[in-house]
Amino acid sequence: MPDFLSVVDRNVRFRAQHVEPFLTDDERTTAEFAGGVLQHLEDDRWFHKTRGFFEVTGELALLFREHVERDDRFRAAFLGHIVTELLLDRVLIADHPGTLDRYYESWSQVDSEQIQQMVNRMSRESTDRLVRGLRLFQEERFLYDYASSERLLYRLNQVMKRVKLPVLPETTFVVFAEGEAIIRDRWRDLLPLEHFDLSHI
Repeated sequence: MPDFLSVVDRNVRFRAQHVEPFLTDDERTTAEFAGGVLQHLEDDRWFHKTRGFFEVTGELALLFREHVERDDRFRAAFLGHIVTELLLDRVLIADHPGTLDRYYESWSQVDSEQIQQMVNRMSRESTDRLVRGLRLFQEERFLYDYASSERLLYRLNQVMKRVKLPVLPETTFVVFAEGEAIIRDRWRDLLPLEHFDLSHI
């Protein structure tokens, strides 16, 4: 949800000190939601501090400099960061068939109105955009697009437009292919076993 809010309403941010009191909320759903938000914040913290993340994002940034126009506006470091995460999702989805179907099946049970109400209770700012965003996410099912480089580039360019950066050319397909090979080789460095155990999938 913290990442989701950065897309649908960037003015709304979770802060751990405002979420923690809800861990003991009498309403079980609210307490579980608060726990999930805090887990995400913690996962973000360790994930972005791993040596693997630092090294892989750097390698992908170099690939962007080699295969995409040498234009500072493309912000290779930003692209190395975001594409590392996109390609890691692609690898995990491909290696665990059926998991994405179950993921979206779970999403179909989400009460968008309830989620928005909980978010507004736990953040200093409030939003009225979340209900529509959650429903659109369920309808679009864009995670399935990650398997296709053409569709992945389309989705990435949506991000580029949103942050007001130039769209990327088809030479980005080379970065996707070489980047995926790097991530297949280094995925356990990105997701160390002590933090990320796949045995339950």
